[in-house]
Amino acid sequence: MLELIKSYISDYDALKEIAERCLTTERWNGNVPLILLDAAITSVGVNYFQVVVPKVREFEKEFIKTGKVNSLSNLANFNYEEAFHIWKNRRSWQVAKEIAKYLSTLSNNDKEALRTWAKSSSLSNWKSDPIGKIKGVGLITYQYLRMMGGIDTVMPDKIVKRVINEILIKAGEKPLYDDIAFIHKVETLAKQTGYREVELCFMTWFKDNSERMPHMP
Repeated sequence: MLELIKSYISDYDALKEIAERCLTTERWNGNVPLILLDAAITSVGVNYFQVVVPKVREFEKEFIKTGKVNSLSNLANFNYEEAFHIWKNRRSWQVAKEIAKYLSTLSNNDKEALRTWAKSSSLSNWKSDPIGKIKGVGLITYQYLRMMGGIDTVMPDKIVKRVINEILIKAGEKPLYDDIAFIHKVETLAKQTGYREVELCFMTWFKDNSERMPHMP
């Protein structure tokens, strides 16, 4: 299994750095409102590098760098119609705002708020979690947020499942389609191979797109 997974990784140093940035909440330069917007747009199933990254960068340029949105509490009260020219999906904005509203109650420090929540979160109780209960937050978004809050886990999106299941089949094992069972399987693979779960997750994103690694926020 280890050799099989190694064959899917073209640049482990870059992959490790991306995983490290995720686990230390340093994606998007540690800006939590941008991290939430990333997760909220990703949740609607669009292409990450072609859609999510450019849209979040636009928002960063117009609203973050100008100081119009400078904290979670700002984002929670943000009139997203002002940013409809960037992203016209009410569901995404509502998800970002509701998560920001909850996290802003945990700490005045945005990064500490996300990491505090992630540390107290769990996979088994995700549906009853304050963020898991937010309309529009599915298991994939929940797991993605946990990862960016410092938890070594995996998001069971279609790309991750396709690639990991391909590896399982090549290794003579059965593919797993149930999300929870799949997440637990990746946890087992991580223990067997020495790779972190987050590394295995991002490995699948870059399997055929290693040139995208430098563009990962």
